[in-house]
Amino acid sequence: MPTPNKMRAALLLGGLALAALAYLGLRGERVEVARVERGELRQAVVASGRVRTPLRIEVASQITGRIATVAVREGDRVAAGQLLLQFDAAEWQAGVAQARATLAQAESRLRQIGEAGLPLAEQNLRQAEATFRQAERHYQRVGELVAKGFYSPAQLDEAQRARDIAASQLQTARIQVANNRGDGIEVKLARSTIDQARAALAVAEARLAYATLQAPVAGRVLTRNVEPGDTAQPGKTLLTLAPSGETELTAQIDEKNFGLLALGQLAQVSADAYPGERFAAQLNYIAPAIDAQRGSVEIRLGVPQAPAYLRHEMTVSIDIEAARRADALSIPCDSVRDVGSSPWALAVRDGRTVRQPVKLGLRGDGRCEIVDGLGEGDAVLPAAVPLREGRHVVAVNR
Repeated sequence: MPTPNKMRAALLLGGLALAALAYLGLRGERVEVARVERGELRQAVVASGRVRTPLRIEVASQITGRIATVAVREGDRVAAGQLLLQFDAAEWQAGVAQARATLAQAESRLRQIGEAGLPLAEQNLRQAEATFRQAERHYQRVGELVAKGFYSPAQLDEAQRARDIAASQLQTARIQVANNRGDGIEVKLARSTIDQARAALAVAEARLAYATLQAPVAGRVLTRNVEPGDTAQPGKTLLTLAPSGETELTAQIDEKNFGLLALGQLAQVSADAYPGERFAAQLNYIAPAIDAQRGSVEIRLGVPQAPAYLRHEMTVSIDIEAARRADALSIPCDSVRDVGSSPWALAVRDGRTVRQPVKLGLRGDGRCEIVDGLGEGDAVLPAAVPLREGRHVVAVNR
């Protein structure tokens, strides 16, 4: 049998154990808590996007020909009017030379009319007028002599025939003079021939110009689809240019963030190839419709001062500032429960856990703004802590 001393010792130890359990039950277990803090809170929409050129120019051939020279490569910057590529132009150069010779011949014909044709026609007219006058006088004399019986009627017929021939020659001479004057048919025909020759020369020169492709604007060469020796066909894209100007970024934003977007919002961007470099951009386009298959909305941002290292189709990370509060109450977002329906937090008040509904505002940098429900300094438990309301706890700051 145990001695009285041992029994008293056992009773004393049991009492101490019960007292300890009672004490712990009153104080509760130690738990780490987060505090409601006041400070600046920034809400952002983050997405991955790409660099794109708002405008592309496809340089194509208008003629069929063999490429002699390609003067640029992909990535090259070009100035307006700079040579891009050159066709073998021997055939078109010959065509221009032939058209110029034809034009010179037509212009020489017009000068000939003015310098020789018209004076000669006027001289022939004077001779025809003199011949006709002489034939008319002869006809009159023969008529008088026939009437007096000195000449036979046959001689009068001969004189009349000579007069008619002279009259016909006079009429022809007059027509020739009229044709060779400034508004005459010969001059008009010569001028028409000159116009046709000039048009043919313009066509030949245009075809020769097609043999040299120059940059229509300053920009950068995006693609090169041709090499020297290739035969180009009309309409086939040979080069693609991105005109110099404002660079644009494009990205797909999850539709759940659609309400956070607004034109004019500022963004900070970094290229994946240069993660340590950041540059500014501004939201200037939000697609009017949601892409149902992707569940996203397309956005575009302008880059007023694009860094030199940016390239077309380069991947970038975009951080769009949706809102900012200079003096906001917030808690870690991992302390908010049922965020999508009726948010609440498990707060600690007077050493006991309490279910506290909250109204949320901005969300950013892992913290959620508390608009209503909690005050500065209040303690809340992380959502991962498996405790129910009404439990005794000892709050320990994280």
